[in-house]
Amino acid sequence: MTSVDDSARTEPSTLAGEREMLEGWLDYHRQTLALKCLGLDETQLRTASAPPSNLTLLGLVRHMADVERGWFRRVMAGERAERIYGTVEDRDRAFRVTDADTWEETHATWQREIEGARAVAAAHGLDDVGAGKHPSGEVFNLRWIYVHMIEEYARHNGHADLLRERIDGATGD
Repeated sequence: MTSVDDSARTEPSTLAGEREMLEGWLDYHRQTLALKCLGLDETQLRTASAPPSNLTLLGLVRHMADVERGWFRRVMAGERAERIYGTVEDRDRAFRVTDADTWEETHATWQREIEGARAVAAAHGLDDVGAGKHPSGEVFNLRWIYVHMIEEYARHNGHADLLRERIDGATGD
């Protein structure tokens, strides 16, 4: 088996303060998902894990673009930012890709949402409570959102690792 080259990924500091640590781990997991997609063509990015699952790397990245937007722009900043790929009625729509969905558009959208998330986070302290609410009605502080986002990426990076191994045998952290 080959391995995915992780030299483009920055290891979080082992001595950082709380905020730098949280941001470092979130960026690490964002970079991990990007590495799982690196070097694959459109067909490979649309390859599902195993029937009956329709989970693909392209779908995971689309989902994470929606997740970035939801937690940082809607919940933290209180913006009225609609979902990009999913809908209120069909939250999992982002996972279902079509022939019209491209890596170029998906990656650009995901990167735009990451930059938007960073801008929102930079304007707040860890204890600041978001100006918006989650659909559950709950409010969250930035610290909770960072921890949740790390968990969300870590879980989906496990899926991405299995998808990548299925596609071309590449494995890695």
